Amino acid sequence: MLKPSNTGQVFLVGAGPGDPELLTLKALRVLQSVDVVVHDRLVSAAVLDLIPAGIRRINVGKRSGSHPIPQSEINALLLRLAKAGSTVARLKGGDPMVFGRGSEEAAVLQAAGIEVSCVPGITAAQGISAATGVPLTHRGLATGVRFVTGHCQADRLLEFDWDGLVDPDTTLVVYMGHANMQHIATRLMEHGLPADHPVLVVVNGTRPNESRLVTHLGALTTKRANIPVPGPVLFIIGRVVSLLGDLAGMETEAILRMPDVQQVLHG
Repeated sequence: MLKPSNTGQVFLVGAGPGDPELLTLKALRVLQSVDVVVHDRLVSAAVLDLIPAGIRRINVGKRSGSHPIPQSEINALLLRLAKAGSTVARLKGGDPMVFGRGSEEAAVLQAAGIEVSCVPGITAAQGISAATGVPLTHRGLATGVRFVTGHCQADRLLEFDWDGLVDPDTTLVVYMGHANMQHIATRLMEHGLPADHPVLVVVNGTRPNESRLVTHLGALTTKRANIPVPGPVLFIIGRVVSLLGDLAGMETEAILRMPDVQQVLHG
């Protein structure tokens, strides 16, 4: 086992976007060596299948508008397990330090004298960029990229620096934005992005059931019902989306599932 003493330790582990082959070697080693895995809802079943049968699993998954286990109780659970001597993998979708509250949990544990280590993971934006072939930056199209979360604590209304988010030379990646899609699109257009600004919506990125919707910012407000949830949803907003294909010639009204996408790109 990995624990060096009677007091346990906690590993904050990034599960990546879903494809189990995108796990790091260190993440896999930890998952196969701990006493208990405390995991989120967005961790894919394929990743969970890599955990040996004898290791205890605890699901503490949350979703927007439904928090069956409050964050404070998750913190208390991790503390309780570690103080009892267990080595714990706190398994989070993507990277634990990118919208994963990893730093909050680490602060609570460290304040109690618990040893904490972080095992980074491929965050959803990176995995989906590679899977779709849409780069996050590209010379002549995007000189930078910004990540934002599409929902706030306690489901409060989003209030961003909208003027700072509408730079056409920057790719905007929105995590967990399905519930606030209409508000996000409207505010971005109000602050200067054109209605024909390209958007790629990806559900269940890098997984066998991945779906993609290629559209424009102005049409996004009417497309919410067409996006197949549940599943993690990521929005890539920017001119780099044009590299996925000729937007004008694509059937942007329909969801493009993986076989269809390959037909559009290569057929």
